[in-house]
Amino acid sequence: MSSIKIPYRKINFLSPLVQDYLSESTELSSFYGRYNTIDSFRNQMEEKSQFPIDRMNLVDVLKKQNQAIDLSDLTQSNIESLESTETFTITTGHQLCIFSGPLYFLYKIVSTINLTLALKEKYPSKHFVPVFWLASEDHDFDEINHINLFGQTIRWDSSQGGAVGRINLSNFSSVLEDLNLLMGKGQNAERLKAIFYKAYSSANLAQATRVLINELFKDDGLVIIDGDDVQLKKSFVDIMKKDIQDYSFYPLIASQSEKLSENYKAQAYVRECNFFQLEQGSRNRVLDRLDAKEIDSNPEKFSPNVLLRPLYQEMILPNLAYIGGGAELSYWMQLKTAFKSEHIPFPILVLRNSVILTTPSQIDKINHLGFSFEDFFGSESDLHKKYVQNQANISLESQVESLGEIFHSIKDKFNDKVYEPMIDAEHQRQKKSLENLSRKLHKVEKQKHEVALSQISKIKTSFFPNRILQERYNNFIPYYLKYGDNFIKKLKEELNPLDTNFVVLPL
Repeated sequence: MSSIKIPYRKINFLSPLVQDYLSESTELSSFYGRYNTIDSFRNQMEEKSQFPIDRMNLVDVLKKQNQAIDLSDLTQSNIESLESTETFTITTGHQLCIFSGPLYFLYKIVSTINLTLALKEKYPSKHFVPVFWLASEDHDFDEINHINLFGQTIRWDSSQGGAVGRINLSNFSSVLEDLNLLMGKGQNAERLKAIFYKAYSSANLAQATRVLINELFKDDGLVIIDGDDVQLKKSFVDIMKKDIQDYSFYPLIASQSEKLSENYKAQAYVRECNFFQLEQGSRNRVLDRLDAKEIDSNPEKFSPNVLLRPLYQEMILPNLAYIGGGAELSYWMQLKTAFKSEHIPFPILVLRNSVILTTPSQIDKINHLGFSFEDFFGSESDLHKKYVQNQANISLESQVESLGEIFHSIKDKFNDKVYEPMIDAEHQRQKKSLENLSRKLHKVEKQKHEVALSQISKIKTSFFPNRILQERYNNFIPYYLKYGDNFIKKLKEELNPLDTNFVVLPL
């Protein structure tokens, strides 16, 4: 069974900014470069080709970062190909969530891989490499230290601080033990246990996440890069100085953000200085102008925040597009003038695919109950109400409307303001009586349809566990345990980052 596509405008799912971006609204044209169409990449490649990338340094770093992991021949070939000016990257990235975190972590990667394949088909003389950027310098440990699995939360408690990628895994074995108990036995379970054991035997979380992602996607040639690298940061020193010493980017980003805020909500808070200083176990905001020698001597100690990381990424990669969620696209749009000031080509922004995973039996139930998938983006109470009304047609709206016409005719008949308060009061009394009767009838009908309403609630919870969209709450493990590698294969077959529709995917 193939996927079902739902236009975003039907489900009120995206922010107004992202919805307008997908509609190519003129309101947003000054906040991004080229829109995401396959033909736009031709000019994007021409522009990016004019920007100097230290490809030899990039390849050298990638070889060093990935030398200890089991790369596929395709990934190794992709790394080597980056020396050529005919090779470009498509990039996504994410926090270092344990066990990959929420489902959309995988959707981002699959969207990235599939876009490179589409580009290769369109532009066969060029080469396109999917890249995953490890957000290893992030410090929000509480956002990445847990997953939700089978109604339980698997959590990693650690008192370590600083950049999460540098956190060691000395106390992670108990987390693996908890997970193993929940996963049970079976061929797919043993395969996952082996992957997780291999990954989380690494020295730190950045390396563990690299191993995990590589094990899941190495056959697709995915290249994984960590920006927390002295060799890469040396090429970023000039921008570090401009920001840390002169606050050069503050007026540019603040002005762009202010313009964006006239019609939309700016995603990221704008600061005078956009760097953190990294030490072992700490990550502190740079609050004072530092001496240039300190930056020159130790560039690895300085980490860009969410608003300057995009410039860093686009300086070191021959990148054409960034694939992210709605919030990510929003903060990228605060940066157009900053990119322009440094003459860095602004990448094409691609909204990652969003997915609800379902089953053929759920599809049959939804159809049998008289709903569409769009209906399940509404509240559970609205779903129940709609079902009961459809079954019994107990709505008294037409009677309430008729009652209004009756009392209006009574006022016309007497045509005297002396009687109006009395007539209006009686109208309201009888209207309330009808509304109360409607609620009582609805309650009785609801009791008659408890099995169906329970099915509706179960489906709604499957799509929105804990009242959060499935892709933001569930982890991929239950699906892999059931379907194995076919789960990821199915995602690759069905997700198309050039198709701007919400995807309902039967498994």
